[in-house]
Amino acid sequence: MCPFNSAAFPDSLAIAREGELTIGTIDDIQKLHIRTIPLGEHARRICHQEQTRTFGICSLGNQTNAEESEMHFVRLLDDQSFEFMSTYPLDAFEYACSILSCSFTDDKNVYYCVGTAYVLPEENEPTKGRILVFIVEDAKLQLIAEKETKGAVYSLNAFNGKLLAAINQKIQLYKWMLRDDGTRELQSECGHHGHILALYVQTRGDFIVVGDLMKSISLLIYKHEEGAIEERARDYNANWMSAVEILDDDTYLGAENNFNLLTVKKNSEGATDEERGRLEVVGEYHLGEFVNRFCHGSLVMRLPDSEIGQIPTVIFGTVNGMIGVIASLPQEQYAFLEKLQSSLRKVIKGVGGLSHEQWK
Repeated sequence: MCPFNSAAFPDSLAIAREGELTIGTIDDIQKLHIRTIPLGEHARRICHQEQTRTFGICSLGNQTNAEESEMHFVRLLDDQSFEFMSTYPLDAFEYACSILSCSFTDDKNVYYCVGTAYVLPEENEPTKGRILVFIVEDAKLQLIAEKETKGAVYSLNAFNGKLLAAINQKIQLYKWMLRDDGTRELQSECGHHGHILALYVQTRGDFIVVGDLMKSISLLIYKHEEGAIEERARDYNANWMSAVEILDDDTYLGAENNFNLLTVKKNSEGATDEERGRLEVVGEYHLGEFVNRFCHGSLVMRLPDSEIGQIPTVIFGTVNGMIGVIASLPQEQYAFLEKLQSSLRKVIKGVGGLSHEQWK
């Protein structure tokens, strides 16, 4: 194989195989394109709304006058040109903690929901926050409803046509109600206490997975008939979580602040209530990076009929700016790679005499 460059085949590769010579380039679609869009300020949260073809961004910019040196904004960007279309300034000392694009039961509109916290110098933890509901009209952010909360709104999820919020120690479910005068409001339906700080939340069907500041991962279930949220199971290890994601109905993925990844499994077959109430740790991996976001998806186009198209993948982002992919491999492929890995370990000694097995 060698580089091949001519007028007819610029920047190509020539590959010689038995009985054939191939000249070609790498397909542009398969290359990962990275484009930097300068915002001129610090973006903390981002969310895409397909219907309006916009991005919602929570950002903080420095003001010119010294007293209010830090101001937080919710900004609307065009998803093609990345131009600022609209800005909603938050109050003094108000930080945006979460943003979500969602719709509600019996309402065809799509909204941006933003969760905030009032970060006051004299308070250890925020005791006040807001949930703001915006609609995009004429390329502008219009505030439709706001709801005061008794703490920081760390996470927002669309959940069964309602809005699920993680507010300090509790998980709170809001429904979207129509008032007599035709306006809409968020109304609290039920909640669940028992967390130190519920920082990360993911949902699937009626299940809610919570990543806690110190108490690892817990699994909650929403009961429609009773209108209540109950705890089903939890991981009793002390892990300081930095992100969570649901891999499938029974398996949940987490990242914690010692740069490790862990997977826990729901033990539905357990004989006793105690066994069923415990999330088993089924995978541990030392990544060496602080993961702050998981997201289902792929970095390249997936062709459904290809072999790779069948493998579910989760993308993660880290605070160092690294992007990685976690794939759920079929059992036989995993067994083969596991064997290959243990054979490699016998031949190749780890750097600095560290055991690969113990380290990873």
